[in-house]
Amino acid sequence: MFSELRNIQGLDWQENGQAVLSGRLLHVLQRLDQRFLQWALDWGAEEFRFPAFLSARELDRLDYFRSFPHLATFPVALDGRPEKLRAFTDRPVDGDGAVRLGECAPVREVLTPAACYHFYVLFQDRCLERPADLTTVATCFRREAYYRPLQRQWNFTMREIVRLGTAEEVDEFLECFRERCRRLFLQIGLSIEWRPASDAFFDPPRNPRALAQRLDPLKTEMVFGGELAIGSLNVHRNFFGETFGINRGDQPVSSGCVAFGLERWLYALLCRFGPDDRTWPAAVLETDGT
Repeated sequence: MFSELRNIQGLDWQENGQAVLSGRLLHVLQRLDQRFLQWALDWGAEEFRFPAFLSARELDRLDYFRSFPHLATFPVALDGRPEKLRAFTDRPVDGDGAVRLGECAPVREVLTPAACYHFYVLFQDRCLERPADLTTVATCFRREAYYRPLQRQWNFTMREIVRLGTAEEVDEFLECFRERCRRLFLQIGLSIEWRPASDAFFDPPRNPRALAQRLDPLKTEMVFGGELAIGSLNVHRNFFGETFGINRGDQPVSSGCVAFGLERWLYALLCRFGPDDRTWPAAVLETDGT
């Protein structure tokens, strides 16, 4: 299917593997997000829209840079002193297209690696009287060893629905959305395998969190075609609650989320139903509750 993508109208890609969508395919991606947003609103979630950046200081509280240094992408600015800018302009780009940065201003931000992180920063030091249900869509950035359009991209679109509450409230939330996804897959005839998974830790033999996830998986992926995770259900227990001081009553809040990779969903649908969405089952692009 990968080689056939070039022949699909409305899909182009750049040399770095980033997909360019237009026309009907862009409309399909938007309709997919509208479905997942409607699921969130049906559940009573509040929608947010966040900036593209997260504070490096806040991510460091999660030990992110030791656990995932290979995935991080940073917004970098040049040192603003005139003499440094003049030195840069002498030869800004090498012959192979690499920018010769020279001296840079301090880097204090990180491009969003996962949509849900914004919520834990936003809700830090709060005490919740009831569960909080939240949703956002974000352009996320993760460096990878290789890139393929729609399947594995440096930047991609993620819709997440998050619950903050007790462990029981989070379990209820995740079970509801697992059932919603299961019904949708059956309704449209998309074959998906549910698989336990772990995060892509750096140097996993030396990372105790990686070992803990292997022994007690907290992530369940929706896998299409035997290898492509198009979404996931995630149990965080009270990790974010403890880290950011978010309480439910007198205890650190538990959290969980359901995440949908929109470009990967589009790829799975193209593989399953072909390039013309007008021939797809009508239920694929319905945006009402399922």
